[in-house]
Amino acid sequence: MNIEEYREHCISKKGVTESFPFGKLPDALVFKVLGKMFTATDISSFKAISVKCNPNDVDTLRETYTAIAPPSYMSKKHWNKILMDHSIPDMLIKQWIDDSYSLVVKKLPVRDRDKLKE
Repeated sequence: MNIEEYREHCISKKGVTESFPFGKLPDALVFKVLGKMFTATDISSFKAISVKCNPNDVDTLRETYTAIAPPSYMSKKHWNKILMDHSIPDMLIKQWIDDSYSLVVKKLPVRDRDKLKE
């Protein structure tokens, strides 16, 4: 997966916006659903992406895949960093992005979730 494929997959989801919200990290591209972050990457290198994960799966994923590690800036209990070293199939990475999106949507207020159904 390259950065264009990553971006296209993320932005195609309902209610998603992209931004560079961190002044001290100007290359941090963040994707949000209705204002809540579900994935991010450094656009200058695209060495890794961060995705939200089910806390019950975080450690298992890190033990199973050498390309998954705790993230640098997010909660290590709820997020994983996926190294984009081509050791994990794109289909699996896209599934984890989708899972991250779904986890964030589930936490949105009902009125916001309803907006995504329209």
